Formats: sequence, structure tokens, C-alpha cells
Amino acid sequence: MIEPKTFYRELDALLATIRIEKTDGDLLPRVIQKLQNTFEETLQISEGRIYEQRGNEMVLVYPADQAEDNLWARIIPMSAEPVQLAIRHRSYIYNRRELNAVFYREELENPGESTAIWIHNQEKQWMLVFRLLPSWSREEISLFLNAVRTSINYRIFTELMEDRLEHAAEIQKSLLPKSKFELKGYDIYGFSQPAELVGGDFYDYFEYDEGNFGVAIGDASGHGIPAALLVRDVVVGLRMGLAQETRLVHTIKKLNTVIQRSTYSTNFVSMFIGDVESDGHVFYVNAGHPAPFLVTPKDVQECPATGITLGFLAEIPLSRSHIHMPPESTLVMYTDGIIERTSETGEQFGRKRLTKLVQKNKDRSPNDLANLIFKNVFDFGQRTAWDDDATLVILKRHKENE
Repeated sequence: MIEPKTFYRELDALLATIRIEKTDGDLLPRVIQKLQNTFEETLQISEGRIYEQRGNEMVLVYPADQAEDNLWARIIPMSAEPVQLAIRHRSYIYNRRELNAVFYREELENPGESTAIWIHNQEKQWMLVFRLLPSWSREEISLFLNAVRTSINYRIFTELMEDRLEHAAEIQKSLLPKSKFELKGYDIYGFSQPAELVGGDFYDYFEYDEGNFGVAIGDASGHGIPAALLVRDVVVGLRMGLAQETRLVHTIKKLNTVIQRSTYSTNFVSMFIGDVESDGHVFYVNAGHPAPFLVTPKDVQECPATGITLGFLAEIPLSRSHIHMPPESTLVMYTDGIIERTSETGEQFGRKRLTKLVQKNKDRSPNDLANLIFKNVFDFGQRTAWDDDATLVILKRHKENE
């Protein structure tokens, strides 16, 4: 009989290993090895094997040494009863001779008794099979293997999701401007800080002829994968529309139709997009986005909304407006993750604090100014994790003769 305190301490250590120990793609073999090294005598289990589903067969993939004198079955049909029992029950103890015989290549006079657990994710399925030694206990084996199975499945699922999130993050990064945007008479800098690995904020630049260019910033409701998927569609649609030299308002209305029909759980997008001319004129559309503001040597001006947030209605009223950037002025575009970050007392950073910070440091470059803003906002929230995506785009016009 197992001494309970020792057993549970060793089981907990094994489960912790499964949850957090780094592996090089050999998680299941390492679990088999640790399990047998620690529990073979205690639980009376041995000869751990791993079968992986390949088509309509379960193929032996561990141990790798499959010598001719190895009696283990190398291939078991998916339709075989032991496999179906493992799939149905997730863990199973085989106490009938004909079931145990399936795990061996040759007819054995006494194949003994076996147990198996079913491991799976959305892409692969495995069956871990162990031979039971004479003094095994059903209760102890069932408790142990179900705990191990649950922990392994969670670890495999987590790794799969992390891989997919990292892939999604790479895709999202590829949508952002890849390098410094060289502009005659202007400097521009953008940065986006997602609250999760992927986020719902975006920004982009568009180069036109004759020294004119465009800049956009937006925020899909929510964050994480649903918002990131919608951002991908919006950025691609925006680039396609502007590449065809379509009018700004028309392009945004077409985007609204795409967003409104979206099947994602998040389907509202606020957006500011401006066409900037070499002489400082900015023609923009603000679809429900927090108002960018222009800091000039003399005052501060806003770029208020010219329409509602995209995605609420199939048809939306939307218009274009205008602002002029004189030399040595700075246009600050941001998402609500900047101004809505809260302090320990629940106070928001706020637009007023952001405006004062820009006015005080208006002579800095866009890059330096953005870094300073992010530092101040991050510190304002006690340097805790971001609870919303936060994005800044800062455009500065040079002096007249630069």
C-alpha cells in the first residue's frame, strides 16, 4: 500500500514538471521516463510506450529502439477495441486477455494487463500505454493516470495556443510600418503596446505622389485574437482602398461595410485617418476616435469626430474636415489605452495631462516624445501590466527652412 503523504508529494512534483519544465519537443517521452523512474515500484507500472495517430493507425513512436526482438506492436488500427476504449474513456485499464494481446506483435501465452491514457490536441492524438506489474491497485492507477493525463493535455493545449498566438503576433507586427518613414519636411513615429500578445490597435502610413502622405490610427473594440483578426482585415482593406486612389470618405464607408458584416465577437472600430500635404494642410476623417490634437507654437487645436465609430450601422454619416500644421507644430494621435490608464486611486491619465506633457516637451523629436509619453503613462499606472492596448503616432513638421 502506498504511503499517502509520500505519494501525493511525488505526484505533485511530477505534475509540476509537466506544467512548467521546458522541453525540446520531447514532452511525452520525458514524462514516461520520469514516471517510470519515480513510480514504477510504487504503482507497479513499467514498459511505457507512446503511440501516435497517423491516418487510420496508431504508430509506435517511443521507445525509438524497435529491434526485431521487441515484442510490442508497432502499428495498431484505430478501429481496434483497446484504442476505441481509450478514446471513449480517456484512461482505461485492460483486464481481458484479448485486449492486452493487441499491444504485442506475437501471440503471448500471458500478455499480462495494461493501462492506457489518451492525449490529444486539435492537431494530434497519442496513446500512452503501460504494462501493469502483478501488485497494481486499480484505485491508485486510476487516480494517478487521470491526474497525469489532465496535466499533459493542458500543457499540450497551452503550448499549441502559445504557438498560434506567437504566429498571430508576427502577422500583426507585419501589418505595422516596417521601417522609418522618410518624409520631406516632417518627422513621424508610431508605437503600439498590446495588452496581450496580440491587440486591437493599429497605425499605418501611406505615401502618395508629390511629397504628400497619409497616416492612420485605429482601435478595434476589445483586445486579443478577435480584435487582432479584425485589425488585419481593416489594415488590408485600407491599403487596398487608398492604393486605388479612392476618395477618403468613400474608402472608410466601404471599410464600415466590411466591419459591420464581421462575424468576430468584436466588430467596432474607431479610426482617424489624415491626408497630409507638403504645405501642412491635413484633410482627415475621424470615425469616433479620440480626438488627435495639434500643438502649435501658439495654441492647441483638436481634430474632433466627423462621424461615428465604424461597425455600428450599415450606412453611416461621415464627412471630411481640415486642420493646418504650421512649421514647428506637433500632431499627436493616440488610442484610449493611453488616456484611460488608471492610477492606484482610479484616476485616469486623461487627455489634459497628455496635452500638457506634449506642450512641455514639444521641441523633442517624435521618437523621444513618444518614449517619454509611454514612460509617464506606464509609471502613472504603477508600472503594472497594460490592461488595454495603447498606441501613439506623433507627426512633427519641421521649421520652414529645414
